[in-house]
Amino acid sequence: MHIHFLDPYQHRASPIHALDPRVKFVLALAYILTCALTPIGAWPVYTLLLAMILSVELLSTLGIKYVHRRALLAVPFMLAALPVVFTHGDTFLFSMPIGSWTLTAFAEGLERFASVALKSWLSVQAAVVLAASAPFPDLLQAMRAVRIPRLLVSLFGLMWRYLFVLVDEALRLMRARAARSGQGGDAGSRSGRTLAWRARVTGGMAGNLLLRAFERSDRIYMAMVARGYDGETRSLPMLPVPASAWLSLTGGILLLFLLLMSGFLFWG
Repeated sequence: MHIHFLDPYQHRASPIHALDPRVKFVLALAYILTCALTPIGAWPVYTLLLAMILSVELLSTLGIKYVHRRALLAVPFMLAALPVVFTHGDTFLFSMPIGSWTLTAFAEGLERFASVALKSWLSVQAAVVLAASAPFPDLLQAMRAVRIPRLLVSLFGLMWRYLFVLVDEALRLMRARAARSGQGGDAGSRSGRTLAWRARVTGGMAGNLLLRAFERSDRIYMAMVARGYDGETRSLPMLPVPASAWLSLTGGILLLFLLLMSGFLFWG
């Protein structure tokens, strides 16, 4: 069974979808690298980077709401950077007593946290647009085309394909549990017993899923080796990059380079 809801690719008739996957992959990496290397507090550069990714989202016809909803993945990374607010600085903001400890917030730490949060949010948006505008097999081919090591590309491909197998096994377990659980006739009644019982059953299902995943992965790998798998995913050769795609790649790289240099010159 194919789990369609796990595949982020969205078929659209847009200039972004029609762009060569190798060019999209390189531009997405360059954009993420630019966000990561831009100095702290370079707000004009961040604004231009935000305008750039919003323009790409509009051109892709994916919709800003669609991309931003999936960009919430960056929230845990933002929270992980929260302690930098209480690092050393010169401009005092406030103090927060926690037991015998006192946390002191500084303006420099707050600026660093806001910069890290914004850069993470922008980077995740670029990754979401890339995954939604290019099928995953095309992205694997693009990785090999830009000389990413074969082992890494194979790991990415196997992890992606096995994710569907893992979800399929989880759905099988859920169906088996539902078939063996009694359901009351009253509206709103729930099957099962106490919360502790449900937690114990869920833990057993998780362990069963882990064992099934190991066993099935061995069977899949042995079947692949029996069919000649040697670590390389082979496909038809890709066509040469069109001239228009080269123009988009050159213009995008140049624009990102100028933004990064302006960040270092004025805020570095």
